[in-house]
Amino acid sequence: MPLTPFHIAFPVNDLDAARTFYGTTLGCPEGRSSVEWIDFDFFGHQIVAHLSPNAPGKRHANAVDGHAVPVPHFGVVLEMSVWQSLADRVRDAGIHFEIEPYIRFKGEVGEQATMFFYDPAGNALEFKSFADMSQLFAK
Repeated sequence: MPLTPFHIAFPVNDLDAARTFYGTTLGCPEGRSSVEWIDFDFFGHQIVAHLSPNAPGKRHANAVDGHAVPVPHFGVVLEMSVWQSLADRVRDAGIHFEIEPYIRFKGEVGEQATMFFYDPAGNALEFKSFADMSQLFAK
């Protein structure tokens, strides 16, 4: 089955901060918008930041590889060069990494790069890249 774009709507408490973070810092082109929401082209997928003054809720994390992985979170799997460029862009912007960029399962099935950080509203994001994209779902 061919890969199709996903759509996700998520809460933010400041649309201008979301516009700067997703549009400028992450480089996601803006689509349609209103005074209550903004569409972004999130690496070929449609994400929509919806104004919600009380967003987000209480943070939670699960232990994975000795790291506290934020739950919930969303993100995208990128080609390695794009992933590295994004890591550099985020670092240069002074954004704190909740989990610094690193390689999981080095030399094993499913070897992957990953990093976690939060947007200005507190939504957790994960970006991944695989040494071999055919191992995305490998066990």
